[in-house]
Amino acid sequence: MYKITDAAARPQNASAENADALLTAAGAAFGYDGHMVVRDLDFTVNRKDYLCIVGENGSGKSTLVKGILRLIAPMQGSITFGAGITRNEIGYLCQQPAVKKDFPAGVYEVVLSGNSGAMGLRPFYTRKEKQAAAENMRRLGIADLRERCFRELSGGQQRRVLLARALCASRKLLVLDEPAAGLDPPGTAIVYNLLKKINQEMDVTIIMVSHDIEAAAEYSRKILHLKNKQYFFGDAAEYMQSDERRQLYARHSE
Repeated sequence: MYKITDAAARPQNASAENADALLTAAGAAFGYDGHMVVRDLDFTVNRKDYLCIVGENGSGKSTLVKGILRLIAPMQGSITFGAGITRNEIGYLCQQPAVKKDFPAGVYEVVLSGNSGAMGLRPFYTRKEKQAAAENMRRLGIADLRERCFRELSGGQQRRVLLARALCASRKLLVLDEPAAGLDPPGTAIVYNLLKKINQEMDVTIIMVSHDIEAAAEYSRKILHLKNKQYFFGDAAEYMQSDERRQLYARHSE
Protein backbone atom coordinates (compact mmCIF):
# COMPACT_ATOMS: atom_id res chain seq x y z
CA MET A 1 0.00 0.00 0.00
CA TYR A 2 1.24 3.50 -0.81
CA LYS A 3 0.37 6.90 0.52
CA ILE A 4 1.10 10.59 0.19
CA THR A 5 0.43 12.48 3.39
CA ASP A 6 0.73 15.98 4.75
CA ALA A 7 2.02 16.96 8.17
CA ALA A 8 -1.44 18.10 9.23
CA ALA A 9 -2.72 14.55 8.79
CA ARG A 10 -0.09 13.04 11.10
CA PRO A 11 -0.81 12.16 14.75
CA GLN A 12 -0.59 14.97 17.30
CA ASN A 13 2.20 13.15 19.13
CA ALA A 14 4.48 12.95 16.07
CA SER A 15 8.14 13.21 17.05
CA ALA A 16 9.33 16.78 17.58
CA GLU A 17 12.71 15.96 16.11
CA ASN A 18 11.09 15.92 12.65
CA ALA A 19 9.56 19.39 13.01
CA ASP A 20 11.91 20.80 10.36
CA ALA A 21 11.19 18.07 7.82
CA LEU A 22 9.69 19.41 4.59
CA LEU A 23 9.66 16.07 2.79
CA THR A 24 10.29 12.52 3.98
CA ALA A 25 10.47 9.44 1.77
CA ALA A 26 10.10 6.12 3.61
CA GLY A 27 10.66 3.00 1.52
CA ALA A 28 9.19 4.85 -1.44
CA ALA A 29 9.21 3.62 -5.03
CA PHE A 30 7.93 5.34 -8.18
CA GLY A 31 7.19 4.19 -11.69
CA TYR A 32 4.61 3.95 -14.43
CA ASP A 33 2.04 1.35 -15.54
CA GLY A 34 3.18 -1.15 -12.94
CA HIS A 35 6.88 -0.78 -13.90
CA MET A 36 9.07 0.41 -11.03
CA VAL A 37 11.65 3.00 -12.15
CA VAL A 38 13.23 4.02 -8.83
CA ARG A 39 12.92 2.30 -5.44
CA ASP A 40 14.30 2.03 -1.89
CA LEU A 41 14.02 5.76 -1.27
CA ASP A 42 14.64 6.68 2.37
CA PHE A 43 15.64 10.30 2.83
CA THR A 44 14.50 13.52 4.47
CA VAL A 45 14.71 17.07 3.17
CA ASN A 46 14.62 19.64 5.97
CA ARG A 47 13.80 23.32 5.82
CA LYS A 48 16.69 25.38 4.40
CA ASP A 49 18.32 22.28 2.87
CA TYR A 50 19.90 22.36 -0.58
CA LEU A 51 19.68 18.86 -2.04
CA CYS A 52 21.13 17.90 -5.40
CA ILE A 53 19.91 14.74 -7.16
CA VAL A 54 22.49 13.12 -9.43
CA GLY A 55 22.74 9.95 -11.47
CA GLU A 56 23.03 8.59 -15.00
CA ASN A 57 20.32 9.12 -17.61
CA GLY A 58 17.46 6.74 -16.88
CA SER A 59 18.39 6.37 -13.21
CA GLY A 60 15.03 7.70 -11.99
CA LYS A 61 15.76 11.38 -11.35
CA SER A 62 12.87 12.78 -13.39
CA THR A 63 10.53 10.10 -12.07
CA LEU A 64 11.37 11.07 -8.48
CA VAL A 65 10.78 14.74 -9.31
CA LYS A 66 7.30 13.86 -10.55
CA GLY A 67 6.71 12.08 -7.26
CA ILE A 68 7.86 15.12 -5.29
CA LEU A 69 5.52 17.31 -7.35
CA ARG A 70 2.71 14.83 -6.59
CA LEU A 71 2.15 14.15 -10.28
CA ILE A 72 2.48 10.42 -9.60
CA ALA A 73 1.87 8.45 -6.42
CA PRO A 74 4.43 6.06 -4.91
CA MET A 75 4.04 2.41 -5.90
CA GLN A 76 5.45 1.40 -2.53
CA GLY A 77 6.16 3.14 0.76
CA SER A 78 5.20 6.72 1.49
CA ILE A 79 6.19 10.30 0.91
CA THR A 80 5.21 12.81 3.60
CA PHE A 81 5.15 16.59 3.31
CA GLY A 82 5.68 18.62 6.46
CA ALA A 83 6.02 22.21 7.67
CA GLY A 84 2.52 22.95 6.41
CA ILE A 85 3.56 22.79 2.77
CA THR A 86 0.83 22.18 0.19
CA ARG A 87 0.93 21.14 -3.45
CA ASN A 88 0.50 24.76 -4.54
CA GLU A 89 3.50 25.83 -2.45
CA ILE A 90 6.14 24.07 -4.52
CA GLY A 91 7.90 26.26 -7.07
CA TYR A 92 9.03 24.27 -10.12
CA LEU A 93 11.48 25.04 -12.90
CA CYS A 94 11.63 22.34 -15.56
CA GLN A 95 14.52 21.66 -17.93
CA GLN A 96 12.44 22.85 -20.86
CA PRO A 97 11.12 26.37 -20.16
CA ALA A 98 7.52 26.37 -18.97
CA VAL A 99 6.93 29.42 -21.19
CA LYS A 100 7.61 28.90 -24.88
CA LYS A 101 10.35 31.08 -26.30
CA ASP A 102 7.99 32.52 -28.90
CA PHE A 103 5.27 33.29 -26.34
CA PRO A 104 4.43 37.03 -26.76
CA ALA A 105 4.41 37.88 -23.05
CA GLY A 106 6.23 40.56 -21.13
CA VAL A 107 8.75 39.67 -18.43
CA TYR A 108 6.64 41.05 -15.57
CA GLU A 109 3.60 39.15 -16.87
CA VAL A 110 5.55 35.88 -16.91
CA VAL A 111 6.90 36.40 -13.37
CA LEU A 112 3.49 37.42 -12.01
CA SER A 113 1.90 34.27 -13.47
CA GLY A 114 3.80 32.25 -10.86
CA ASN A 115 1.01 33.19 -8.44
CA SER A 116 -1.70 31.54 -10.54
CA GLY A 117 -1.52 28.16 -8.79
CA ALA A 118 -2.68 29.65 -5.50
CA MET A 119 -5.37 31.94 -6.95
CA GLY A 120 -8.12 29.35 -7.37
CA LEU A 121 -11.08 31.00 -9.10
CA ARG A 122 -9.94 34.51 -8.20
CA PRO A 123 -9.51 36.40 -11.53
CA PHE A 124 -7.23 39.22 -10.37
CA TYR A 125 -3.79 39.45 -8.78
CA THR A 126 -3.65 41.10 -5.38
CA ARG A 127 -1.40 44.00 -4.48
CA LYS A 128 0.66 41.63 -2.34
CA GLU A 129 1.22 39.28 -5.29
CA LYS A 130 2.26 42.17 -7.54
CA GLN A 131 4.69 43.42 -4.91
CA ALA A 132 6.15 39.91 -4.52
CA ALA A 133 6.70 39.66 -8.29
CA ALA A 134 8.51 43.01 -8.35
CA GLU A 135 10.62 42.04 -5.32
CA ASN A 136 11.63 38.69 -6.83
CA MET A 137 12.66 40.41 -10.05
CA ARG A 138 14.79 42.82 -8.03
CA ARG A 139 16.42 39.99 -6.07
CA LEU A 140 17.34 38.17 -9.28
CA GLY A 141 18.66 41.29 -10.99
CA ILE A 142 16.04 41.48 -13.74
CA ALA A 143 14.02 44.51 -12.62
CA ASP A 144 15.34 46.43 -15.63
CA LEU A 145 13.84 43.78 -17.94
CA ARG A 146 10.31 44.39 -16.67
CA GLU A 147 8.93 45.77 -19.96
CA ARG A 148 10.91 43.47 -22.25
CA CYS A 149 9.32 40.65 -24.23
CA PHE A 150 10.27 37.23 -22.84
CA ARG A 151 11.10 35.78 -26.26
CA GLU A 152 13.67 38.53 -26.91
CA LEU A 153 15.80 37.63 -23.90
CA SER A 154 18.98 35.57 -23.84
CA GLY A 155 18.90 32.04 -22.46
CA GLY A 156 20.40 33.15 -19.15
CA GLN A 157 17.93 36.03 -18.79
CA GLN A 158 15.01 33.69 -19.52
CA ARG A 159 16.20 31.32 -16.81
CA ARG A 160 16.28 34.14 -14.27
CA VAL A 161 12.78 35.23 -15.28
CA LEU A 162 11.47 31.69 -14.84
CA LEU A 163 13.27 31.37 -11.52
CA ALA A 164 11.57 34.57 -10.33
CA ARG A 165 8.30 33.04 -11.51
CA ALA A 166 8.99 29.90 -9.46
CA LEU A 167 9.70 32.04 -6.39
CA CYS A 168 6.29 33.66 -6.79
CA ALA A 169 4.80 30.17 -6.59
CA SER A 170 6.65 29.32 -3.38
CA ARG A 171 8.93 30.82 -0.75
CA LYS A 172 9.24 27.40 0.91
CA LEU A 173 10.44 24.85 -1.65
CA LEU A 174 11.89 25.07 -5.17
CA VAL A 175 12.26 21.96 -7.34
CA LEU A 176 14.63 22.55 -10.25
CA ASP A 177 15.36 20.17 -13.13
CA GLU A 178 18.74 21.06 -14.68
CA PRO A 179 18.30 24.82 -14.11
CA ALA A 180 21.50 25.66 -16.01
CA ALA A 181 20.90 23.35 -18.97
CA GLY A 182 22.04 24.86 -22.27
CA LEU A 183 23.71 27.90 -20.71
CA ASP A 184 27.29 29.00 -21.32
CA PRO A 185 29.74 28.98 -18.36
CA PRO A 186 29.08 32.61 -17.33
CA GLY A 187 25.31 32.07 -17.48
CA THR A 188 25.66 28.83 -15.53
CA ALA A 189 27.67 30.57 -12.79
CA ILE A 190 25.04 33.31 -12.50
CA VAL A 191 22.22 30.79 -12.07
CA TYR A 192 24.09 28.73 -9.46
CA ASN A 193 25.10 31.81 -7.48
CA LEU A 194 21.51 33.06 -7.52
CA LEU A 195 20.29 29.71 -6.21
CA LYS A 196 22.87 29.84 -3.43
CA LYS A 197 21.67 33.33 -2.52
CA ILE A 198 18.02 32.24 -2.53
CA ASN A 199 18.83 29.29 -0.28
CA GLN A 200 21.01 31.16 2.19
CA GLU A 201 19.39 34.60 2.33
CA MET A 202 15.73 33.72 1.78
CA ASP A 203 15.81 30.34 3.60
CA VAL A 204 14.16 28.67 0.60
CA THR A 205 14.67 24.91 0.45
CA ILE A 206 16.05 23.72 -2.89
CA ILE A 207 15.87 20.32 -4.56
CA MET A 208 17.86 20.35 -7.80
CA VAL A 209 18.52 17.72 -10.46
CA SER A 210 21.92 18.17 -12.11
CA HIS A 211 24.47 16.37 -14.26
CA ASP A 212 27.13 18.86 -13.15
CA ILE A 213 28.74 16.88 -10.34
CA GLU A 214 31.32 19.50 -9.42
CA ALA A 215 28.72 22.26 -9.16
CA ALA A 216 26.42 19.94 -7.23
CA ALA A 217 29.11 19.38 -4.62
CA GLU A 218 30.13 23.05 -4.50
CA TYR A 219 26.70 24.60 -4.09
CA SER A 220 24.49 21.97 -2.45
CA ARG A 221 24.57 20.71 1.13
CA LYS A 222 23.32 17.19 0.48
CA ILE A 223 23.53 14.73 -2.41
CA LEU A 224 21.05 12.04 -3.42
CA HIS A 225 22.64 9.68 -5.96
CA LEU A 226 20.18 7.47 -7.82
CA LYS A 227 20.82 4.30 -9.75
CA ASN A 228 17.20 3.20 -10.10
CA LYS A 229 17.35 3.04 -6.33
CA GLN A 230 18.89 5.13 -3.57
CA TYR A 231 22.62 4.65 -4.13
CA PHE A 232 23.86 7.40 -1.79
CA PHE A 233 22.32 10.03 0.46
CA GLY A 234 24.36 12.30 2.69
CA ASP A 235 26.49 15.43 2.97
CA ALA A 236 28.03 16.83 -0.21
CA ALA A 237 31.55 16.76 1.26
CA GLU A 238 31.12 13.09 2.18
CA TYR A 239 29.83 12.32 -1.31
CA MET A 240 32.90 13.84 -2.97
CA GLN A 241 35.06 11.25 -1.18
CA SER A 242 32.73 8.33 -1.87
CA ASP A 243 33.13 5.42 -4.28
CA GLU A 244 29.72 6.28 -5.74
CA ARG A 245 30.95 9.70 -6.82
CA ARG A 246 34.23 8.38 -8.21
CA GLN A 247 32.41 5.78 -10.30
CA LEU A 248 29.94 8.28 -11.70
CA TYR A 249 32.65 10.87 -12.41
CA ALA A 250 34.80 8.26 -14.18
CA ARG A 251 31.93 7.42 -16.54
CA HIS A 252 31.27 11.09 -17.27
CA SER A 253 34.98 11.63 -18.01
CA GLU A 254 35.22 8.79 -20.56
